[in-house]
Amino acid sequence: MKLGVLGGTFDPVHAGHIFVAEEARIRLNLDRVLFVPAGNPWLKTDREITPAVHRIEMVRLAIAKHEHFELSTVEVDRGGPSFTVDTVDELRQKTEYTELYLLLGLDSFVELPLWKDAERLVTLCKLVVVPRYGPNLPELGEVARQLGGMSAENVVTLDSPMIGISSSGIRDRVSRGLPIDYLVPGEVERYIIAHGLYRGG
Repeated sequence: MKLGVLGGTFDPVHAGHIFVAEEARIRLNLDRVLFVPAGNPWLKTDREITPAVHRIEMVRLAIAKHEHFELSTVEVDRGGPSFTVDTVDELRQKTEYTELYLLLGLDSFVELPLWKDAERLVTLCKLVVVPRYGPNLPELGEVARQLGGMSAENVVTLDSPMIGISSSGIRDRVSRGLPIDYLVPGEVERYIIAHGLYRGG
């Protein structure tokens, strides 16, 4: 059985996350896609992160109608900094899935050599690299050369969807009183409004 793993801060989860998860599920024939909100994202210490209880609930609302999607709070429950290698290791031990596919935006893939135990991580799962709008980034081969355990067999590159939505852009729009219709699922938009999230800029 094949499990897709989509981790992230999800601050907030948005339509792009849902689109990427569904596209990867269909194209790679995944049985399920697991959404894993980060507890304490160690690479994002430059700003205040919305409390996990809100980020988890927004993901729950966003995926409720998708039968192949599932929420995991493994990183929040574990406490401390969120390291993907620990999450993948735990999922391999505690789930019935025989193949794990880690979904990454190209920008995250480029940062992979900075991650904890990155060379071990690439031996535990297959990496699925999703394109993103933005500045030109290094070629995949350049990143692969920095990671001894990486091979062509465990990296899958999707040519689409090309997503131009970002959580930071959504937070900015909310802080300026601009609408976020269609950028996030309707249930998530209502949750953001009801709880006054992101109004502080």
